Amino acid sequence: MAHISTDHEVLAAVFQVRQGRASGAGHKPALHVLLWQRALSPERGKWSLPGGRLGDDEDLTSSVRRQLAEKVDLRELAHLEQLAVFSDPHRVPQRRTIASTFLGLVPSPATPELPADTRWHPVSELPPMAFDHGPMVEHAHNRLVAKLSYTNIGFALAPAEFVLSTLRDIYSAALGHQVDATNLQRVLERRHVITRTGTTARSGRSGGRPAALYRFTDARYRVTDEFAALRPPG
Repeated sequence: MAHISTDHEVLAAVFQVRQGRASGAGHKPALHVLLWQRALSPERGKWSLPGGRLGDDEDLTSSVRRQLAEKVDLRELAHLEQLAVFSDPHRVPQRRTIASTFLGLVPSPATPELPADTRWHPVSELPPMAFDHGPMVEHAHNRLVAKLSYTNIGFALAPAEFVLSTLRDIYSAALGHQVDATNLQRVLERRHVITRTGTTARSGRSGGRPAALYRFTDARYRVTDEFAALRPPG
């Protein structure tokens, strides 16, 4: 049967590095994605990316920002960019709906208040997902991994100031593999992505020499080495 009309929705894959579940080494940081649980059919009870229908008087970016603020009360985005268009005629039942997806990033210290039907889920352990939202999360994660290699996008996941071990944990969680702090420091300093603040962190209970504090040189997205790749060890 031919489609009479077409809807257009905007959906955001919003990521944050958060403390993960307990493991043998404790609560390791893990990359999480923000999802809300559908209360109505179709796909009732399954989990979806936040977003909704594009308004007649809205552009895509304005629409996704509005819906993140209104529906999940998320206003602490450090980075937002359009990613892809999903246009399979049968991606949702009954009415043809084209989806434009966005990548959103929230820095680790932020703790936005969420509605009861919205939660952070580890990217490695997604719940049952509605429609094609699972592949959307995977696509957005792959784009984030690539961008961590050749841009300074890590600024949108990190605190304003950090020690190198914290930055290593953030990159390891987002990339999905362990990163060596010394190698990461060397790469990011060579590209002028991070810089020392000139101050140190407070000493822990064990004492020892206080660790140097760093910050990102820029809090705006930029390409640093378009041919670079941060690969897993070995």
